[in-house]
Amino acid sequence: MRKILPVVLLAFLLFGMTNQVNASDFVNPAALSAEIVNSDAEHSLPPVFMVIPFVTLLLLIAVMPLFAHHFWEKHYPKFSIALGTITVLYYLLVMNDTHSLLHTLAEYLSFIALLASLFVASGGILIKVDKKATPMLNVIFLLFGAVIANIIGTTGASMLLIRPFIKINQDRIKPYHIIFFIFLISNIGGALTPIGDPPLFLGFLRGVDFFWVFEHVWYMWLPTIIVVAAVFYFIDSRNNDGQEKSKEYTGQIEFKGYKNVVYLLIILISVFIDPNVISWVPNLYPLPFGIREIIMFSVVYLSYKTADKEILSSNEFDFEPIKEVAYLFIGIFATMIPALQLIAYEANLLGDKLNPGIFYWATGLLSGFLDNAPTYLNFLSAAMGKYGWDVNNAVDVHNFEIEHAVYLQAISVAAVFFGAMTYIGNGPNFMVKSISERAGIKMPSFFAYLIKYSIPILIPIFILVWLAFYYGRV
Repeated sequence: MRKILPVVLLAFLLFGMTNQVNASDFVNPAALSAEIVNSDAEHSLPPVFMVIPFVTLLLLIAVMPLFAHHFWEKHYPKFSIALGTITVLYYLLVMNDTHSLLHTLAEYLSFIALLASLFVASGGILIKVDKKATPMLNVIFLLFGAVIANIIGTTGASMLLIRPFIKINQDRIKPYHIIFFIFLISNIGGALTPIGDPPLFLGFLRGVDFFWVFEHVWYMWLPTIIVVAAVFYFIDSRNNDGQEKSKEYTGQIEFKGYKNVVYLLIILISVFIDPNVISWVPNLYPLPFGIREIIMFSVVYLSYKTADKEILSSNEFDFEPIKEVAYLFIGIFATMIPALQLIAYEANLLGDKLNPGIFYWATGLLSGFLDNAPTYLNFLSAAMGKYGWDVNNAVDVHNFEIEHAVYLQAISVAAVFFGAMTYIGNGPNFMVKSISERAGIKMPSFFAYLIKYSIPILIPIFILVWLAFYYGRV
Protein backbone atom coordinates (compact mmCIF):
# COMPACT_ATOMS: atom_id res chain seq x y z
CA MET A 1 0.00 0.00 0.00
CA ARG A 2 2.87 2.38 0.76
CA LYS A 3 3.96 2.08 -2.85
CA ILE A 4 0.62 3.17 -4.30
CA LEU A 5 0.90 6.93 -3.78
CA PRO A 6 4.27 7.45 -5.46
CA VAL A 7 2.93 5.54 -8.48
CA VAL A 8 -0.23 7.65 -8.57
CA LEU A 9 1.72 10.87 -8.13
CA LEU A 10 4.06 9.88 -10.94
CA ALA A 11 1.07 8.97 -13.10
CA PHE A 12 -0.64 12.33 -12.77
CA LEU A 13 2.69 14.14 -13.12
CA LEU A 14 3.43 12.37 -16.41
CA PHE A 15 -0.16 12.82 -17.52
CA GLY A 16 0.06 16.51 -16.70
CA MET A 17 3.14 16.87 -18.87
CA THR A 18 1.15 15.73 -21.87
CA ASN A 19 -1.43 18.47 -21.32
CA GLN A 20 -1.10 22.17 -22.00
CA VAL A 21 0.06 23.50 -18.64
CA ASN A 22 1.78 26.86 -18.69
CA ALA A 23 5.27 27.20 -17.29
CA SER A 24 4.03 30.13 -15.23
CA ASP A 25 1.99 27.70 -13.16
CA PHE A 26 5.22 26.59 -11.52
CA VAL A 27 6.71 29.98 -10.74
CA ASN A 28 5.34 29.65 -7.21
CA PRO A 29 5.32 25.94 -6.32
CA ALA A 30 3.85 26.60 -2.89
CA ALA A 31 0.61 28.10 -4.14
CA LEU A 32 -2.68 26.49 -4.99
CA SER A 33 -3.91 28.60 -7.85
CA ALA A 34 -6.94 30.70 -7.11
CA GLU A 35 -7.78 31.22 -10.77
CA ILE A 36 -9.96 28.11 -10.86
CA VAL A 37 -12.69 30.02 -9.09
CA ASN A 38 -13.18 32.53 -11.89
CA SER A 39 -16.08 32.27 -14.30
CA ASP A 40 -13.73 31.38 -17.13
CA ALA A 41 -12.00 28.71 -15.07
CA GLU A 42 -10.41 25.87 -16.96
CA HIS A 43 -11.91 23.19 -14.71
CA SER A 44 -15.31 22.82 -13.06
CA LEU A 45 -15.72 22.75 -9.32
CA PRO A 46 -15.69 19.37 -7.55
CA PRO A 47 -18.93 18.01 -6.06
CA VAL A 48 -19.44 18.58 -2.36
CA PHE A 49 -19.24 14.84 -1.59
CA MET A 50 -15.55 14.93 -2.54
CA VAL A 51 -14.91 16.65 0.78
CA ILE A 52 -15.70 13.32 2.50
CA PRO A 53 -12.13 11.90 2.23
CA PHE A 54 -10.76 15.05 3.86
CA VAL A 55 -13.29 15.00 6.70
CA THR A 56 -12.68 11.27 7.15
CA LEU A 57 -8.93 11.77 7.46
CA LEU A 58 -9.39 14.56 10.02
CA LEU A 59 -11.72 12.36 12.06
CA LEU A 60 -9.26 9.47 11.92
CA ILE A 61 -6.43 11.72 13.11
CA ALA A 62 -8.67 12.93 15.93
CA VAL A 63 -10.29 9.65 17.02
CA MET A 64 -7.96 6.74 16.25
CA PRO A 65 -5.17 7.66 18.70
CA LEU A 66 -7.82 7.64 21.45
CA PHE A 67 -9.44 4.28 20.76
CA ALA A 68 -6.87 2.32 18.76
CA HIS A 69 -3.54 3.96 19.45
CA HIS A 70 -1.22 1.08 18.57
CA PHE A 71 -3.24 0.14 15.49
CA TRP A 72 -3.19 3.73 14.26
CA GLU A 73 0.52 4.10 15.02
CA LYS A 74 1.22 1.13 12.77
CA HIS A 75 -1.25 1.77 9.96
CA TYR A 76 -1.76 5.57 9.70
CA PRO A 77 0.33 5.78 6.48
CA LYS A 78 -2.05 3.36 4.76
CA PHE A 79 -5.15 5.35 5.70
CA SER A 80 -3.59 8.66 4.67
CA ILE A 81 -2.36 7.31 1.34
CA ALA A 82 -5.62 5.49 0.57
CA LEU A 83 -7.80 8.55 1.20
CA GLY A 84 -5.43 10.79 -0.73
CA THR A 85 -5.45 8.35 -3.63
CA ILE A 86 -9.26 8.51 -3.82
CA THR A 87 -9.09 12.27 -4.42
CA VAL A 88 -6.19 12.00 -6.87
CA LEU A 89 -7.94 9.34 -8.93
CA TYR A 90 -11.20 11.32 -8.99
CA TYR A 91 -9.41 14.40 -10.31
CA LEU A 92 -7.55 12.33 -12.87
CA LEU A 93 -10.27 10.04 -14.15
CA VAL A 94 -13.49 11.99 -13.57
CA MET A 95 -12.59 15.69 -13.62
CA ASN A 96 -9.62 15.36 -15.99
CA ASP A 97 -7.93 18.03 -13.87
CA THR A 98 -4.17 17.63 -13.63
CA HIS A 99 -3.71 21.36 -13.06
CA SER A 100 -4.86 21.26 -9.42
CA LEU A 101 -2.97 18.04 -8.72
CA LEU A 102 0.28 19.43 -10.05
CA HIS A 103 -0.06 22.56 -7.92
CA THR A 104 -0.74 20.44 -4.87
CA LEU A 105 2.21 18.15 -5.57
CA ALA A 106 4.46 21.20 -5.94
CA GLU A 107 3.05 22.69 -2.75
CA TYR A 108 3.60 19.47 -0.82
CA LEU A 109 7.19 19.10 -2.04
CA SER A 110 7.97 22.69 -0.97
CA PHE A 111 6.29 22.07 2.38
CA ILE A 112 8.10 18.82 3.17
CA ALA A 113 11.44 20.09 1.84
CA LEU A 114 11.37 23.03 4.25
CA LEU A 115 10.19 21.01 7.25
CA ALA A 116 12.55 18.10 6.64
CA SER A 117 15.61 20.29 6.12
CA LEU A 118 14.94 22.36 9.24
CA PHE A 119 14.16 19.23 11.24
CA VAL A 120 17.38 17.42 10.32
CA ALA A 121 19.64 20.49 10.47
CA SER A 122 18.37 21.49 13.90
CA GLY A 123 18.68 17.88 15.09
CA GLY A 124 22.45 18.27 14.83
CA ILE A 125 22.47 21.24 17.22
CA LEU A 126 22.59 20.66 20.97
CA ILE A 127 21.49 23.33 23.42
CA LYS A 128 21.83 22.68 27.15
CA VAL A 129 20.52 25.15 29.70
CA ASP A 130 21.73 24.22 33.18
CA LYS A 131 19.31 26.39 35.09
CA LYS A 132 16.50 25.58 37.48
CA ALA A 133 13.15 25.43 35.73
CA THR A 134 10.95 28.27 36.95
CA PRO A 135 7.85 29.89 35.47
CA MET A 136 9.84 33.04 34.70
CA LEU A 137 12.66 31.12 32.99
CA ASN A 138 10.07 29.29 30.91
CA VAL A 139 8.38 32.56 29.92
CA ILE A 140 11.72 34.06 28.89
CA PHE A 141 12.49 30.90 26.90
CA LEU A 142 9.12 31.00 25.10
CA LEU A 143 9.39 34.72 24.35
CA PHE A 144 12.91 34.21 22.97
CA GLY A 145 11.59 31.42 20.75
CA ALA A 146 8.71 33.62 19.56
CA VAL A 147 11.17 36.33 18.50
CA ILE A 148 13.63 34.07 16.66
CA ALA A 149 10.72 32.34 14.90
CA ASN A 150 10.66 35.44 12.72
CA ILE A 151 14.30 34.88 11.77
CA ILE A 152 14.50 31.11 11.25
CA GLY A 153 10.80 30.39 10.82
CA THR A 154 8.34 28.74 13.19
CA THR A 155 9.55 25.32 12.03
CA GLY A 156 13.21 26.15 12.58
CA ALA A 157 12.58 27.67 16.01
CA SER A 158 10.36 24.77 17.05
CA MET A 159 12.83 22.08 16.02
CA LEU A 160 15.77 23.94 17.57
CA LEU A 161 14.15 24.65 20.92
CA ILE A 162 11.65 21.89 21.72
CA ARG A 163 14.23 19.41 23.01
CA PRO A 164 16.05 21.86 25.33
CA PHE A 165 12.67 23.13 26.56
CA ILE A 166 11.67 19.58 27.49
CA LYS A 167 15.02 18.95 29.20
CA ILE A 168 14.86 22.16 31.23
CA ASN A 169 11.49 21.08 32.59
CA GLN A 170 12.20 17.34 32.76
CA ASP A 171 11.34 17.12 36.47
CA ARG A 172 8.07 19.04 36.11
CA ILE A 173 7.05 18.64 32.49
CA LYS A 174 3.32 18.62 31.75
CA PRO A 175 1.34 18.63 28.50
CA TYR A 176 0.51 22.31 28.90
CA HIS A 177 4.22 23.15 28.55
CA ILE A 178 4.19 21.70 25.05
CA ILE A 179 0.83 23.25 24.17
CA PHE A 180 2.03 26.75 25.01
CA PHE A 181 5.26 26.04 23.14
CA ILE A 182 3.08 25.30 20.09
CA PHE A 183 1.02 28.42 20.71
CA LEU A 184 3.92 30.84 21.01
CA ILE A 185 6.87 29.41 19.08
CA SER A 186 5.29 27.15 16.46
CA ASN A 187 2.64 29.68 15.45
CA ILE A 188 1.90 33.14 16.88
CA GLY A 189 5.55 34.09 17.25
CA GLY A 190 6.21 33.94 13.51
CA ALA A 191 3.76 36.67 12.51
CA LEU A 192 6.24 39.50 11.95
CA THR A 193 8.20 38.54 8.83
CA PRO A 194 7.65 36.57 5.61
CA ILE A 195 10.24 34.08 6.88
CA GLY A 196 8.19 33.50 10.02
CA ASP A 197 5.34 31.46 8.57
CA PRO A 198 4.53 30.00 5.10
CA PRO A 199 1.40 32.14 4.41
CA LEU A 200 3.37 35.33 4.88
CA PHE A 201 6.11 34.07 2.60
CA LEU A 202 3.52 33.37 -0.09
CA GLY A 203 2.33 36.94 0.29
CA PHE A 204 5.90 38.14 -0.13
CA LEU A 205 6.27 36.08 -3.31
CA ARG A 206 3.05 37.65 -4.63
CA GLY A 207 4.30 41.19 -4.06
CA VAL A 208 3.80 42.13 -0.38
CA ASP A 209 6.76 44.23 0.76
CA PHE A 210 9.12 42.34 3.08
CA PHE A 211 8.74 44.75 6.03
CA TRP A 212 5.02 45.43 5.49
CA VAL A 213 4.02 42.65 7.87
CA PHE A 214 6.20 43.92 10.71
CA GLU A 215 4.94 47.48 10.25
CA HIS A 216 1.27 46.50 10.32
CA VAL A 217 1.27 43.54 12.71
CA TRP A 218 3.76 44.22 15.53
CA TYR A 219 1.26 46.16 17.64
CA MET A 220 -1.14 43.19 17.44
CA TRP A 221 1.60 40.57 17.83
CA LEU A 222 3.12 42.08 20.97
CA PRO A 223 0.02 42.21 23.21
CA THR A 224 -1.10 38.79 21.98
CA ILE A 225 2.28 37.27 22.82
CA ILE A 226 2.29 38.96 26.23
CA VAL A 227 -1.24 37.81 27.11
CA VAL A 228 -0.59 34.19 26.07
CA ALA A 229 2.71 34.22 28.01
CA ALA A 230 0.92 35.67 31.04
CA VAL A 231 -1.66 32.87 30.96
CA PHE A 232 1.19 30.35 30.77
CA TYR A 233 2.95 32.00 33.72
CA PHE A 234 -0.21 31.78 35.82
CA ILE A 235 -0.65 28.07 35.02
CA ASP A 236 3.05 27.23 35.40
CA SER A 237 3.23 29.00 38.78
CA ARG A 238 0.77 26.44 40.14
CA ASN A 239 2.97 23.53 39.08
CA ASN A 240 5.07 22.49 42.08
CA ASP A 241 6.42 19.24 40.67
CA GLY A 242 10.18 18.84 41.00
CA GLN A 243 10.49 21.66 43.55
CA GLU A 244 11.61 19.28 46.28
CA LYS A 245 14.75 18.22 44.38
CA SER A 246 17.90 19.98 45.58
CA LYS A 247 20.03 19.74 42.47
CA GLU A 248 22.72 22.38 42.03
CA TYR A 249 22.85 24.33 38.79
CA THR A 250 25.82 26.01 37.13
CA GLY A 251 23.68 28.52 35.26
CA GLN A 252 25.59 27.80 32.07
CA ILE A 253 24.17 27.59 28.58
CA GLU A 254 25.97 25.14 26.29
CA PHE A 255 25.73 25.23 22.50
CA LYS A 256 27.15 22.56 20.20
CA GLY A 257 26.84 21.87 16.48
CA TYR A 258 27.95 25.15 14.94
CA LYS A 259 28.37 23.62 11.48
CA ASN A 260 24.65 22.86 11.47
CA VAL A 261 24.01 26.56 11.99
CA VAL A 262 25.60 26.98 8.56
CA TYR A 263 23.08 24.49 7.18
CA LEU A 264 20.25 26.52 8.75
CA LEU A 265 21.61 29.64 7.05
CA ILE A 266 21.73 27.79 3.72
CA ILE A 267 18.07 26.80 4.18
CA LEU A 268 17.06 30.39 4.95
CA ILE A 269 18.94 31.75 1.95
CA SER A 270 17.46 29.07 -0.30
CA VAL A 271 13.96 30.21 0.67
CA PHE A 272 14.52 33.28 -1.53
CA ILE A 273 15.93 31.34 -4.48
CA ASP A 274 12.72 31.61 -6.42
CA PRO A 275 11.97 33.06 -9.87
CA ASN A 276 9.40 35.39 -8.30
CA VAL A 277 12.07 36.93 -6.06
CA ILE A 278 15.23 36.70 -8.18
CA SER A 279 14.56 36.99 -11.89
CA TRP A 280 17.64 35.04 -13.03
CA VAL A 281 16.75 31.93 -10.98
CA PRO A 282 15.84 29.25 -13.54
CA ASN A 283 12.38 27.75 -13.60
CA LEU A 284 12.63 23.94 -13.70
CA TYR A 285 9.30 23.44 -15.46
CA PRO A 286 7.87 20.85 -16.03
CA LEU A 287 9.29 19.52 -12.75
CA PRO A 288 7.02 20.27 -9.74
CA PHE A 289 9.93 21.65 -7.72
CA GLY A 290 12.67 24.23 -8.11
CA ILE A 291 16.26 24.99 -7.17
CA ARG A 292 15.05 25.87 -3.68
CA GLU A 293 13.68 22.39 -3.02
CA ILE A 294 16.78 20.73 -4.46
CA ILE A 295 18.95 22.70 -2.04
CA MET A 296 16.72 21.85 0.91
CA PHE A 297 16.62 18.13 0.18
CA SER A 298 20.42 18.21 -0.25
CA VAL A 299 20.70 19.79 3.19
CA VAL A 300 18.60 16.94 4.61
CA TYR A 301 21.17 14.43 3.38
CA LEU A 302 24.35 16.40 4.09
CA SER A 303 23.39 17.73 7.53
CA TYR A 304 22.52 14.24 8.73
CA LYS A 305 25.60 12.58 7.24
CA THR A 306 27.98 15.19 8.68
CA ALA A 307 26.25 15.67 12.04
CA ASP A 308 28.05 14.86 15.29
CA LYS A 309 26.71 11.44 16.29
CA GLU A 310 27.00 12.29 19.99
CA ILE A 311 24.77 15.32 19.46
CA LEU A 312 22.21 13.23 17.57
CA SER A 313 22.27 10.70 20.39
CA SER A 314 21.90 13.39 23.07
CA ASN A 315 18.93 14.82 21.17
CA GLU A 316 17.48 11.29 20.81
CA PHE A 317 17.21 12.14 17.14
CA ASP A 318 15.37 9.86 14.73
CA PHE A 319 13.25 10.36 11.62
CA GLU A 320 9.92 9.23 13.08
CA PRO A 321 8.47 12.75 13.65
CA ILE A 322 9.18 13.93 10.10
CA LYS A 323 8.02 10.57 8.75
CA GLU A 324 4.68 11.01 10.53
CA VAL A 325 4.29 14.53 9.15
CA ALA A 326 5.24 13.40 5.64
CA TYR A 327 2.68 10.58 5.56
CA LEU A 328 -0.20 12.42 7.21
CA PHE A 329 0.22 15.65 5.30
CA ILE A 330 0.45 14.00 1.90
CA GLY A 331 -3.06 12.74 2.62
CA ILE A 332 -4.16 16.10 3.99
CA PHE A 333 -2.76 18.02 1.02
CA ALA A 334 -4.44 15.68 -1.47
CA THR A 335 -7.84 15.40 0.20
CA MET A 336 -8.15 19.11 0.95
CA ILE A 337 -8.05 20.12 -2.74
CA PRO A 338 -11.87 19.97 -3.15
CA ALA A 339 -12.45 21.77 0.15
CA LEU A 340 -10.11 24.61 -0.79
CA GLN A 341 -11.62 25.00 -4.25
CA LEU A 342 -15.17 25.13 -2.90
CA ILE A 343 -14.12 27.61 -0.20
CA ALA A 344 -12.31 29.79 -2.73
CA TYR A 345 -15.37 29.81 -4.99
CA GLU A 346 -17.74 30.84 -2.21
CA ALA A 347 -15.30 33.44 -0.87
CA ASN A 348 -15.09 35.09 -4.27
CA LEU A 349 -18.86 34.99 -4.74
CA LEU A 350 -19.42 36.64 -1.36
CA GLY A 351 -16.40 38.94 -1.51
CA ASP A 352 -18.47 42.13 -1.75
CA LYS A 353 -20.32 41.21 1.45
CA LEU A 354 -17.25 40.38 3.51
CA ASN A 355 -15.70 42.97 5.81
CA PRO A 356 -12.27 42.75 7.52
CA GLY A 357 -13.77 41.08 10.60
CA ILE A 358 -15.36 38.32 8.54
CA PHE A 359 -12.12 37.80 6.62
CA TYR A 360 -10.32 37.56 9.98
CA TRP A 361 -12.61 34.83 11.32
CA ALA A 362 -13.04 32.95 8.05
CA THR A 363 -9.31 32.85 7.31
CA GLY A 364 -8.50 32.00 10.91
CA LEU A 365 -10.96 29.21 11.56
CA LEU A 366 -10.23 27.51 8.26
CA SER A 367 -6.46 27.88 8.79
CA GLY A 368 -6.86 25.83 11.96
CA PHE A 369 -8.10 22.82 9.98
CA LEU A 370 -6.67 23.37 6.49
CA ASP A 371 -3.16 24.23 5.44
CA ASN A 372 -2.93 27.94 6.23
CA ALA A 373 -0.87 28.82 3.14
CA PRO A 374 -3.51 28.12 0.44
CA THR A 375 -6.22 29.36 2.82
CA TYR A 376 -4.34 32.66 3.04
CA LEU A 377 -4.07 32.88 -0.75
CA ASN A 378 -7.71 32.05 -1.35
CA PHE A 379 -8.98 34.75 0.98
CA LEU A 380 -6.41 37.25 -0.22
CA SER A 381 -7.68 36.59 -3.73
CA ALA A 382 -11.27 37.12 -2.59
CA ALA A 383 -10.41 40.36 -0.75
CA MET A 384 -8.57 41.77 -3.76
CA GLY A 385 -11.41 40.67 -6.02
CA LYS A 386 -13.69 43.07 -4.15
CA TYR A 387 -11.76 45.88 -5.81
CA GLY A 388 -11.14 44.25 -9.18
CA TRP A 389 -7.51 43.40 -8.48
CA ASP A 390 -5.62 40.19 -9.24
CA VAL A 391 -3.63 38.30 -6.59
CA ASN A 392 -1.29 37.07 -9.35
CA ASN A 393 -0.30 40.64 -10.29
CA ALA A 394 2.50 42.04 -8.08
CA VAL A 395 1.52 45.65 -8.85
CA ASP A 396 -2.08 44.96 -7.77
CA VAL A 397 -0.84 43.30 -4.56
CA HIS A 398 1.39 46.30 -3.81
CA ASN A 399 -1.50 48.72 -4.37
CA PHE A 400 -3.79 46.57 -2.25
CA GLU A 401 -1.39 46.56 0.70
CA ILE A 402 -1.35 50.34 0.61
CA GLU A 403 -4.99 51.21 -0.09
CA HIS A 404 -6.71 48.36 1.79
CA ALA A 405 -4.14 47.39 4.39
CA VAL A 406 -6.76 46.35 6.95
CA TYR A 407 -7.86 43.41 4.77
CA LEU A 408 -4.34 42.13 4.19
CA GLN A 409 -3.59 42.60 7.87
CA ALA A 410 -6.67 40.64 8.97
CA ILE A 411 -5.91 37.76 6.61
CA SER A 412 -2.20 37.66 7.54
CA VAL A 413 -2.76 37.75 11.30
CA ALA A 414 -5.52 35.18 11.23
CA ALA A 415 -3.62 32.69 9.04
CA VAL A 416 -0.66 32.71 11.45
CA PHE A 417 -2.42 33.05 14.83
CA PHE A 418 -5.14 30.47 14.22
CA GLY A 419 -2.61 27.88 13.05
CA ALA A 420 -2.23 27.16 16.77
CA MET A 421 -5.83 25.98 17.08
CA THR A 422 -5.15 22.32 16.20
CA TYR A 423 -2.26 19.93 15.69
CA ILE A 424 -2.75 20.14 11.93
CA GLY A 425 -3.06 23.93 11.77
CA ASN A 426 0.64 24.30 11.01
CA GLY A 427 3.40 21.88 10.03
CA PRO A 428 5.60 22.18 13.16
CA ASN A 429 2.66 21.49 15.49
CA PHE A 430 2.57 17.81 14.62
CA MET A 431 6.35 17.54 14.75
CA VAL A 432 6.50 19.07 18.23
CA LYS A 433 3.74 16.72 19.36
CA SER A 434 5.57 13.69 17.96
CA ILE A 435 8.92 14.64 19.53
CA SER A 436 7.21 15.25 22.88
CA GLU A 437 5.43 11.91 22.82
CA ARG A 438 8.67 10.14 22.03
CA ALA A 439 10.14 11.89 25.08
CA GLY A 440 7.44 10.21 27.21
CA ILE A 441 5.00 13.13 27.49
CA LYS A 442 1.37 12.09 27.20
CA MET A 443 -0.04 14.68 24.84
CA PRO A 444 -3.77 15.46 24.66
CA SER A 445 -5.81 14.04 21.80
CA PHE A 446 -6.96 16.16 18.87
CA PHE A 447 -10.29 16.98 20.57
CA ALA A 448 -8.74 17.41 24.03
CA TYR A 449 -6.30 19.92 22.56
CA LEU A 450 -9.24 21.88 21.15
CA ILE A 451 -11.57 21.67 24.14
CA LYS A 452 -9.06 21.95 26.97
CA TYR A 453 -6.57 24.40 25.54
CA SER A 454 -7.12 26.21 22.24
CA ILE A 455 -10.81 27.07 22.60
CA PRO A 456 -10.75 28.30 26.23
CA ILE A 457 -7.35 30.01 25.97
CA LEU A 458 -6.88 31.19 22.40
CA ILE A 459 -10.41 32.00 21.26
CA PRO A 460 -11.02 34.64 24.01
CA ILE A 461 -7.69 36.25 23.12
CA PHE A 462 -8.51 36.17 19.40
CA ILE A 463 -11.91 37.70 20.17
CA LEU A 464 -10.13 40.57 21.93
CA VAL A 465 -7.95 41.06 18.84
CA TRP A 466 -11.09 41.15 16.69
CA LEU A 467 -12.83 43.64 18.99
CA ALA A 468 -9.80 45.90 19.20
CA PHE A 469 -8.89 45.97 15.49
CA TYR A 470 -11.73 44.72 13.28
CA TYR A 471 -15.11 45.06 14.94
CA GLY A 472 -17.19 47.51 12.94
CA ARG A 473 -14.52 48.00 10.26
CA VAL A 474 -15.64 48.11 6.64
